[in-house]
Amino acid sequence: MSGGTVAAVDLGATSGRVILGRVDQRAGTLELGHVARFPNGPVRLASGLHWDLTGLYRDLTRGLADAFRRDPAVASIGVDSWAVDYGLLRGGRLLGEPFHYRDERNEAAVEAVHRVVPFEELYRRNGLQFLPFNTVYQLAAERDAASDGARPGGWLDLADSLLLIPDLIGFQLTGAKVSERTNASTTGLVAVESGEWDDELIERLGFGASVFAPLVSPGESLGGLRAGVAADLGAPAGIEVVAVGSHDTASAVVAVPMRAESAAYISCGTWGLVGVELEHPVTTDAARAANFTNEGGVDGRVRFLHNVMGLWLLSESVRWWERDGEAIDLGGLLAAAASVTASVPVFDANDPRFLAPGDMPGRIAEWCAEHGVAAPASRAEFARSIIESLAEAFAGAVRTASILSGVDVETIHVVGGGALNELLCRRTADRSGIPVLAGPVEATAIGNVLVQARAQGFARGDLESLRALVAAAFAPRRYEPSGR
Repeated sequence: MSGGTVAAVDLGATSGRVILGRVDQRAGTLELGHVARFPNGPVRLASGLHWDLTGLYRDLTRGLADAFRRDPAVASIGVDSWAVDYGLLRGGRLLGEPFHYRDERNEAAVEAVHRVVPFEELYRRNGLQFLPFNTVYQLAAERDAASDGARPGGWLDLADSLLLIPDLIGFQLTGAKVSERTNASTTGLVAVESGEWDDELIERLGFGASVFAPLVSPGESLGGLRAGVAADLGAPAGIEVVAVGSHDTASAVVAVPMRAESAAYISCGTWGLVGVELEHPVTTDAARAANFTNEGGVDGRVRFLHNVMGLWLLSESVRWWERDGEAIDLGGLLAAAASVTASVPVFDANDPRFLAPGDMPGRIAEWCAEHGVAAPASRAEFARSIIESLAEAFAGAVRTASILSGVDVETIHVVGGGALNELLCRRTADRSGIPVLAGPVEATAIGNVLVQARAQGFARGDLESLRALVAAAFAPRRYEPSGR
């Protein structure tokens, strides 16, 4: 079959995009066309911090309508998003807007889960690093809200279905209730060895196995668009929605042009996901102590990685500085940061105080005061301190991933928005002592497109075959370590 075009819906924690991808493996063609971009972010309601899923769905369907106007021959649609957050449904109706993973409700739920299933056992079962917002903790908060009456919510007992964000979008488009495996693996409720729902764990925690939808793998069809949706989009009848690596990092890793046995990757955006790709999970005590996670990848691969706070530290600092109406040019700020010659503090980028929205510069200064070091004295120094701290965290995570997995890392691939940050890429190479290859920037959308393209017959082969297309179409920029 010759090539064709698919539509990728890529939903991030700060924005969403609709992108057209044309793939023809025989011709060596892989091209992207940006159709729509729209903001995304939390909304604080009386019940807590939520996502505006209704607004997000409105914006992405408008983008898809634009895509079909631009190219009526679009063969399929795929949706990816951030992980762990979910919506509850009853009778096909959403029981309120999904909670945001940064909502404060999770704090007490961690202890509640670990009283029933100690973290050591939890790690053996699900292979996930400890993050206080993993779905397992959010569901404990949901469960307990019904009994303590402290806040609105607690709809778990009323729900007949639970769907993660990309699966919710897929349901609205097609009517299919399924859970895609790569995103489901981030819930903490999928067995790391079998890749299936851990029904015994779910029952022990009092969630009820019946709400969890059947698991599907990337490349499987969810079915055609609902008739009304197709009409609204101006799409031909029968256009299908294809499950992709619906966790955005799973899609991004598909598009990392690496040799699996010698490279590490950093999928860098709001979060920095640092790791290696494996055939089998690593659930040793050392991996648990290092807080490394085993998440599902496309084609049954394992994403063995560590979450680093990522460029959230910089974007939230900029947002804080701009709260009084002053616009900050990010490019200019990074140029000023690159010119800083004074010593700046390297802080722990994984400190939990940096997780919530708010005064990020103030929290960095607070960390410095607690550790007896001078805080940055200007915005440029704050930015440089953030970059140096992220680079050190990235380098440390690569070293640990190599030791724990046995992968001899020869190169580090940086994909996503962080690939545009020259200072961050350069300093990561310097601090790790390993060459950094930066790009592609649109790795998540590319991975989404490639999985759809393979399902449609526009491409064939394993992940290495798909990655060869990426390497040919998007040459990375190389940063050699300077030894500084």
